[in-house]
Parts: sequence; structure tokens; C-alpha cells
Amino acid sequence: MIWKLFLTLAVLFAAYGAIHAESIGRRPRRQVSPRLPSRVMRLVVVVILAVMSIGTAARLYSGWRHEREIILVQVVNANTGQITPYEVRRGSVDGRRFQTLDGREIRLADVERMIILPLNSNTSR
Repeated sequence: MIWKLFLTLAVLFAAYGAIHAESIGRRPRRQVSPRLPSRVMRLVVVVILAVMSIGTAARLYSGWRHEREIILVQVVNANTGQITPYEVRRGSVDGRRFQTLDGREIRLADVERMIILPLNSNTSR
């Protein structure tokens, strides 16, 4: 999260520097520091945009992969103690309902509880 803030600040400072450098060029020549060539500025902007694009693509891919992860959902009837296991994708769990891998939509009753486990966990203790 902190990297997003640093990246946003870097873009803001680069934009401010570009605007400020251009406005200095319109004033009478009283330059304190040498002006960066426009090629260097373009390169900096391209690098910043590339880093932002790569970061955004990585975040989108990570979220997509997380939603597609297959997990084990155990539905426990609180009255009888009966456990019914289902394999589902993490993104299909929505509150008290979910859709299994084979397409069935399951809605939990008030007396049922849901336990969400990774698929590779050892469920028998």
C-alpha cells in the first residue's frame, strides 16, 4: 500500500516539475539550476507509466487468481451435526450462498453454518 502512495507522489512531483520547468522557460532567463532536456523528462514519464502499468496488471492478475482458487466449503447443520463438503471457487462464495464447481447453487438455512478451508487441508483430525 505504501508503494502506491510513493508512486502517486512521484507522478505528482514529475508533473509539477514539468509544468514548473515550462513556466520558467516563458519568463526572462534567470535560471537557478540547469533545465532537464525534454528527452530525459520523456524517459522519466515513460518509465513511471510502465511501472504503474506493470503494477496494475500484476494486481489485477493476483486478484483474478485469488478469486479462481478452489476451496473446500463444509456446511454444518447445527441441529444434527451433519457435515456436507463442497468444492467451490473462492469468488463464488457470497454471504450465505455459493455455487459449486459442478454448477449447483447452495443457499444455507438459518440452522446451517459454513466452514471455509483450503482444498489441500487435512479435514480429518
